[in-house]
Amino acid sequence: MSERELYCDTCEGVEPFETPPCADGHGADCPELVCTGCGAAVLVPGVVFHLARRSGRRRAAARRAA
Repeated sequence: MSERELYCDTCEGVEPFETPPCADGHGADCPELVCTGCGAAVLVPGVVFHLARRSGRRRAAARRAA
């Protein structure tokens, strides 16, 4: 089981989190972590990617008087 420290909302502080035995076969790469202090579970995203930004700026909407 791998272990890392993360902020736990339930414990309201930084606590060690560990990977529980994974029934889905992820092993050490399981996205679920469990707080060793209170047992709260969190899911950690496995893949992070950045969206490409548009090259041009958006124009502000023109406002007209009523």
